[in-house]
Amino acid sequence: MARLNPIADAMSTIKNAADTGKGECIVEPASKLLGAMLGIMKEKGYISDFEFVEDGRGGQFRISLSGRINKCGAITTRYSVKAGDMEFWETQYLPGKDFGILLLSTSKGVLSHEGARKEGVGGELLGYVY
Repeated sequence: MARLNPIADAMSTIKNAADTGKGECIVEPASKLLGAMLGIMKEKGYISDFEFVEDGRGGQFRISLSGRINKCGAITTRYSVKAGDMEFWETQYLPGKDFGILLLSTSKGVLSHEGARKEGVGGELLGYVY
């Protein structure tokens, strides 16, 4: 299977596993970017834990789900977001104020939209979780 967008594949795998009530799922191939995104999802409580498993083909992440994900997805047009425009993008992708997170790639690493606002930086939208 050709993998054109590994982040979109990973997010849909996580969403499908959450929708069917599974306790864990495996996402491959692993990448540092995806690992950073999973770290934020864990920090915010959307997943219980994740671990990197070396399989000789790029590795994979084994993700333990906590049952808190209603929806998650990749934002495939990686929009550039200024620090001041964050609220507009929240209304585009999140269902309500203070409900869910946007994941951004910034000059300070991968951050949630709240973290980016605190740091005063913008970046590129990667995905959303709520």
